[in-house]
Amino acid sequence: MPVTALDPDYEARTQPRDKFENFHGNALVYVHWEEHLSFCSAIAFPLPLSMPFAAMVQEVIAPQYAAHPDAAKIDWSGALWSIDGERRIPAPDASLADNGIGHKSLLRFWTPGLSGAAYS
Repeated sequence: MPVTALDPDYEARTQPRDKFENFHGNALVYVHWEEHLSFCSAIAFPLPLSMPFAAMVQEVIAPQYAAHPDAAKIDWSGALWSIDGERRIPAPDASLADNGIGHKSLLRFWTPGLSGAAYS
C-alpha cells in the first residue's frame, strides 16, 4: 500500500544519517562470520578505507569474535571471503579500498573446518 507524507517538504528535509560524510573519514563496513549463529547478524564497524585488510582482520574482526569457542582455532589464511556478494581472495597488505571495500560494504567469511554448533 503506498504511503503519502502529510508534510509536502518531507523528502527535502529528511536525509539519511548513515552517509559516508557523517563518519568523519571512515566507512561503515559490515562483517559476518557465516555458520556461527551465536552472532545473528553482521557487525558494523566504522573503518578508514586506507586500513590494510590484514590489520582489519587482526585488530578489528578477530578481537570482536574472540569470545566464541571456535575463535582461537581460526586459520585466517584459509578463511573464505565474500565482499558485497562476490567471492574474493583479499590481498592482506592492500587497503580496504584496494580490496573493493567501500561504505556500507558487507564482508562475509567462512572458516573451513569450523562450522559452528548448528552445522556440526
